[in-house]
Amino acid sequence: MKILFVNKFLYPNGGSETYIFELGKQLKKEGHEVQFFGMEHKGRIVGNNIEAYTSDMDFHTGKIARLLYPFKILYSFEARKQISKVLEDMQPDVVHLNNINFQITPSIIDEIIKYRKKNNKEIRIVSTAHDYQWVCPNHMMRIPSKDCNCDKCLGGKYFNCIKNKCIHNSTIKSLLGTIEADLYRLKRTYAKIDTIICPSIFLHDQFKKDPVLSKCKLVSKHNFFIKGEDFEDVMKLQKKDYVLYFGRYSKEKGIMTLINAAKKLPEIPFIFAGSGPLEQELKDVENIENRGFLSGNELHKLIREARFAIYPSEWNENCPFAVMEAISYGTPVLGARIGGIPELIGENTTGLEFVSGDINALTDMIHRLWNDPEKQNAMEINCKKNGFDTVESYTDWLVSTVYN
Repeated sequence: MKILFVNKFLYPNGGSETYIFELGKQLKKEGHEVQFFGMEHKGRIVGNNIEAYTSDMDFHTGKIARLLYPFKILYSFEARKQISKVLEDMQPDVVHLNNINFQITPSIIDEIIKYRKKNNKEIRIVSTAHDYQWVCPNHMMRIPSKDCNCDKCLGGKYFNCIKNKCIHNSTIKSLLGTIEADLYRLKRTYAKIDTIICPSIFLHDQFKKDPVLSKCKLVSKHNFFIKGEDFEDVMKLQKKDYVLYFGRYSKEKGIMTLINAAKKLPEIPFIFAGSGPLEQELKDVENIENRGFLSGNELHKLIREARFAIYPSEWNENCPFAVMEAISYGTPVLGARIGGIPELIGENTTGLEFVSGDINALTDMIHRLWNDPEKQNAMEINCKKNGFDTVESYTDWLVSTVYN
């Protein structure tokens, strides 16, 4: 089978890139042909046989870039022209879309349909929805300037994005985002996709509220967990006495709620690993040790050795990899009851849930679990038995269920 992955970034940048790189490696291992289409960039690590990509776009520098910004993010003729070359050369059986808005634009869906008709080829179009972009122009279902979650755009009411200046607190950028959302809704572009993979039931339910997406074939499937090369060695490590938070230090991640809970529990040591705009807030809290941004073996060890981890997010997370990672390394998670987080936690088995943003509830939960080593041990055993997909099992599901 020939699979073409499409993603705006073809270098390590975030979750969607990790997703396509790992799937691509596994598919190649199983004998499939895999190529990639996206934006050219000096850090690009994957590509296609004819080296056809869209030009690297930086909307933050240069007068020409700023002038072309509105046109490039709405509909890209360059992307259509370049992907057409790849389609003609590769002749894929499946085109698997990922993050395509703005730098690539959904205009490429029109080109794939054109190619399919011209060549009378049964090419499948699959998309994995890594965020809420197709139902919310700022992709987070959140009004950043008000620090509150929002579902007002659901159902195609995108004017709310302009009203609340949801994109970078800018009326112009919010207007462009709204035009883009309305353009592809009126064109019914997303209805041309054969299958849309939703990494959480929560996201699936939001898509079902959209008049166009509700008519599409939507399937819910959590992402896969990637075992590091150090996994077996790390799992031999014993627990140590600390509670862990790892991730971004920002308001929507619930950092202030966790910091305030930690202040009420001076007898409990906390370790934070990450970075972000609220890093200064950690400095005066005596029982919080800030390790900064970590990755690889250093992070895996920290996760494994923690008594339990906390994921206190205050926005509608889709399928946070950090929760899956903690549980897979045998560390229970106290997670906020919001978005797709509860779907990943087995209540009283691999973790506990609390009302998002409730400092008192979180404080009480941390205190009770910290003082219950028997429950911690039972949860650790359950975590080691978790049923998250490996990349191998996820790929088998893709090939047998979605790609065929």
